Amino acid sequence: MKIFSYIIIAFAVVFIGINVSMLNFKNLFEGESLIALIGILAVLCAVVILLIFRLSKSIEEKLKKQS
Repeated sequence: MKIFSYIIIAFAVVFIGINVSMLNFKNLFEGESLIALIGILAVLCAVVILLIFRLSKSIEEKLKKQS
């Protein structure tokens, strides 16, 4: 599961890079720039959820070791 989460995070970084390259900083909230911003926010949310999941799994493992 650890390797899978690292692979997903790597893909997320690639997708963020692609979306940043699509941004037009003069018209940030129009056309393709808005779509790219939404994509960046969605990928960041997915990364945060994945990191929370990994943290919860590590806490669960530590609690099992203590019992």
